[in-house]
Amino acid sequence: MACTFEFEMNNRKITIETGKVARQANGAVMLRSGKTVLLATAVMDDKPIEEHFLPLTVQYIEKSYAAGKIPGGYVKRETKPGDFETLTSRLIDRSLRPLFPKGFYYPVQITVMLLSVDEEADLQALALDAASAALFLSDIPVDKAVAGVRIGRKEGQFILNPTLDELEEGTLDLFVSGTKEELLMIEMRAIGTVEVEIEPSVAVDPMIDPMLADEIIQIPHVNELKEEELVEAIEMAQKAIALAAGEYEKTLAEGARPKREVELKEEKADASLVAYVEEFYGEDIDRALAGLAKSERGNEIRAIVEQILNDDIAKEQAWSEEAVKAAVGEVKRRKVRSMILDEGRRADGRGLKEVRPISIETNLLPSVHGSCLFTRGETQALVTCTLGSRQDAQMFERITGKSTSYEEFMVHYNFPGFSVGEASRIGPPGRRELGHGNLAKRALEPALDKTQLDAIVRLVSEILESNGSSSMATVCGGSLALKAANVPVLTLIAGVAMGLVTEGDRHAVLTDIMGLEDHDGDMDFKVAGSSEGITALQMDIKLGGISPDLLKEALEQAKEARLHILKIMEESAKAIEVNESILPSTEVFHIDPHKIVDIIGQAGKTIKEIIEKFEVSVDLDRKEGQVKVTGPNKVQVKAACDHIRKIAEGGGAKREMPKFEIDKPIKGRVKKLVDFGAFVELPGGVDGLLHISKISRGRIAHPGDLLHEGEEIEVVVKSQQGHKISLELAKPLD
Repeated sequence: MACTFEFEMNNRKITIETGKVARQANGAVMLRSGKTVLLATAVMDDKPIEEHFLPLTVQYIEKSYAAGKIPGGYVKRETKPGDFETLTSRLIDRSLRPLFPKGFYYPVQITVMLLSVDEEADLQALALDAASAALFLSDIPVDKAVAGVRIGRKEGQFILNPTLDELEEGTLDLFVSGTKEELLMIEMRAIGTVEVEIEPSVAVDPMIDPMLADEIIQIPHVNELKEEELVEAIEMAQKAIALAAGEYEKTLAEGARPKREVELKEEKADASLVAYVEEFYGEDIDRALAGLAKSERGNEIRAIVEQILNDDIAKEQAWSEEAVKAAVGEVKRRKVRSMILDEGRRADGRGLKEVRPISIETNLLPSVHGSCLFTRGETQALVTCTLGSRQDAQMFERITGKSTSYEEFMVHYNFPGFSVGEASRIGPPGRRELGHGNLAKRALEPALDKTQLDAIVRLVSEILESNGSSSMATVCGGSLALKAANVPVLTLIAGVAMGLVTEGDRHAVLTDIMGLEDHDGDMDFKVAGSSEGITALQMDIKLGGISPDLLKEALEQAKEARLHILKIMEESAKAIEVNESILPSTEVFHIDPHKIVDIIGQAGKTIKEIIEKFEVSVDLDRKEGQVKVTGPNKVQVKAACDHIRKIAEGGGAKREMPKFEIDKPIKGRVKKLVDFGAFVELPGGVDGLLHISKISRGRIAHPGDLLHEGEEIEVVVKSQQGHKISLELAKPLD
C-alpha cells in the first residue's frame, strides 16, 4: 500500500513516499526535500552467514542526470564512486550498523540513489534520513529510526542545519547522528582560518612605519573549537535528533511492514566453558594480552583456541571451534576490562592517561620535499609532503557544483597488510583508507596559512606498523612533514585516539588506545587539534548514549594528551633541517598589465620559450598584472623572473630586436600560412611577413599552393620598422 508522510522540523521540510516504487525490496522510500529526490532501498538475504559478523553493505550513488549533467570523460556513464559518495556511504553505515540486534548475521544491502538535486541540499543528512526510513519501514528487524543533523557556526552563533553557503562562510561543520534515546556517531571539522584584527597601537609602531598607523592589522588564526563549545554544540544536536527521530518513528509506524522472524545467533559464551578456560588457560591468556599490546593480530589467541580444541576435555565434551572462540574471547574481554577498572592499568603496563613512547625523525628521505617518521608505541607512520604548482591540483566535480573544483591540499592514507603482519596484496584505497585520509585532512587544513601558501600540497601517509590510532599518527606526522617542507603553517596539530570502558556505575577513559582496547572497549573517538582547541573529531559510540559530563571528561583528558604530544612535536620541529636545495620555489611579482601581452608573445611563443628554457611554470593575471613563477630550482626561478622583468621593462622583445640588412638574402623557415601570405621565422627568433603577392609572379589562390609550413626558404628584408618586417623571396618560386 502506497503511503506518503510529510515532516517539517529542524529547519527542513521532508516528504517520504513508500509502497510506490522498488516494491520488491524489503523496504523502499522516495524522499523529497525541495528539488532533491532520493531513492533508498533495504534488502536482506533469506539465510545468515556462518561467520559471526553483520555483513552490512551501504552504497550512496549520485546520478549525473540528477543535476542535468552528462558524465565527463571518455565513458559517458557513472563508473566508480567518487570520494564524497564513498565517505557518505561510510557515514550512513556507521550510523545504522548499531541498530541491528546482536546475533543478526544476515547479509543486508542498503542503497541510496540521488535522482534529483537541489544546489543547497545537505546530501549527507538527507541520504541518512532516506536510508533510515527505508530500513525502519522494511520487514528487517530494526525498530528504531535514526536522524542526522548538522551544526554550523557563524559570528559565534551555532546554526542548526545550515545552508551550504552558511556552512562555508562559517567556522564549524559538526555532523551528529543518533536515535531518540542515544547518540551513535559524531564528525566535526573546523573550517578554514580567521583573520584576527589587531589595533595598530599593538601591532605597529607609527614611528617606524607611519603609513600603517591608521590601519587595522589582520593576522591569520586557526579556527579551533574549545572543548566546552563543542559539548554545547553536541547538546544542541542531540535535542534536535531526539525530536526528529521520535517524530519519524511515531509517524512512519503506520506504514511499517511487520518485522520478519529471524534466527539470532547466541553470542554469549557457554558459562561452564568460560569457567574451564579461565581456570586452566587464564595465564596463557594473560601472556597473549601482552602480545596483543604489541600487535593488532591475534596469533596468540588463535594458538590458545587450537590448544584447547586439542586437549582431552574438549574432545570428550565435543566443544566446537566456534564455542571455544567465544569462551576465549569472553575471558579475554573480562580480563582487559577488569584490569582497567579494578587495577587502573592496561595490558601493556601503562596507566589510563599515559601516552605510549613517541619518537620522531624528520627529513629522512633526501629527495623528498618534506618527510617525517612518526612512531608512537607500535604504531608508525611515514608521512611525506610534496609541493606542486597549480596544474597539480586534483580536479573533481560535485553534483551540486556548476563547474569543476580543484583540491589544493590532499592527504592520502595507505594501510598495507604488512603493517599488521598480514600477507595480503596492496590494492586501491578502500573506504577505511579514504575515511582516515579525510579525517587527517580535516584536522590539518585549518592550520595552513593560505595567505602565504602558493603551492599545491600533497601529504601521503604510509602506515608501516599499526596497533591502534594510525589516523592520529598520520595527523602528527603530517603536521611535521608540512614543517619539514617549509610549508607556512600557523601552528602544529596533534591527534590522539581515546577509549572508554564502563561497567554499571563505574567507567574509565583511556588515552591513546591500542587495537585491543578499541575492540573490547565501549567507545572510540579521535580528537585532533592545536594547543588552543579542536580542529577535527570523529566519534563512534558503541554503548549508546553518552552523558555531557562523561563527554567533557573524555575531551579534557584528550586535551591533556594532545598537549603532551605537541610538546614533543615542538621540540622535534626546532631540529628540522629543511631540504632547501630540492624545494620548489615560487616568486610572485607585478608588472604593468599592458605588458602581459609581451610576456605571452605572438601565438604564445615567448612564454613557451621561457617555460622551456628555465624549466618553470608561469601563471599570468592579465587584469592585475600579477606574474607567478614556480619551478623545482630557485636559481632557475630567479633567472626566469629577471628575464620576464626585462621583457616588461623593454616593451617585449623590442630591446633585443636584431637589425637586418635591407635586400641581403637570408634563410628563414615558413612558420605559418595564412590567406594573405606567410609568416617566416628569421634568425634571432623574430617573424617577418611574406605577402601572397611576393610569392609568385602569377596569381595564386593560397600561399599553400607553393609553400609548406616548416619549409626553409631564402628571403630578403625589404623594410623593417620595429617588430614589423616586410619580406620578399630572394628568387621567385615559378
